[in-house]
Parts: sequence; C-alpha cells; structure tokens
Amino acid sequence: MVFIFGFNFPDSTLVKRSLESFYGIGPSVSRAILARHHIHPWAKVGSLKNPTVLALTADLTSMKIENDLRREVQDNIRRLKDMGTYRGRRHAMGLPVRGQNTRTQINTARKLNRIERGGMGRVQM
Repeated sequence: MVFIFGFNFPDSTLVKRSLESFYGIGPSVSRAILARHHIHPWAKVGSLKNPTVLALTADLTSMKIENDLRREVQDNIRRLKDMGTYRGRRHAMGLPVRGQNTRTQINTARKLNRIERGGMGRVQM
C-alpha cells in the first residue's frame, strides 16, 4: 500500500487512475502531473520510488483539490443564489443551469441536480 495525499492505494493500481480518484483531477491534469514527474502513463503505484511519491504528494498539496475545491464550488453557487442571478435561481430550483432542454428531458436533469446545495430548496410541481 502506498500513501498519497492522505489515501492508501494498492500497489497494483495505475498511478494515473489513483490521481484521477481525487476530486478535481481529471485525465488531462493527471497526464500533466505524470509528465512533470517523468512517470510512465502505465506505471503502477507500487513501482514508484519513495522520493517520487513525496514529490507527488507535495505537488498535490499545492493544488486546490478535494474539500477545498468542493467548498469553492459550493461558495460560487451560494454567491449566484444570493445575487439572484438566472443561474442561481436555476440551481435553487434544481433545474438545468447551462441551457439544456427542459421540455422532455427534465427528469434526468433533476436527478443529476440533487446535490445538496442548501438555500431556497426545490419547486414542487
């Protein structure tokens, strides 16, 4: 087991996949991190040397990921609601925010929008 940024990963896990398990790190960011640390894309976590793991952890601590990023997203949504913008009202009602079709496909959008956002609540139909 390798300990990276507060999480244990089995030795057989790919480094790319273990990086992408963090909230806020997707495929392109993980590819950039691997390139920065000269790690092969198919490298396993168990094959990393201890200095490389420490460098990865140090790199991740300088990034805004996990709870910090979740908190920032929640604050941005709360700010939109407080200002009373169109996007803020759509968030509060649990409706699609980015111009998606609502005539026939609203049920999927409501399912996806059930993240706890606090605030005004949902409109009952």
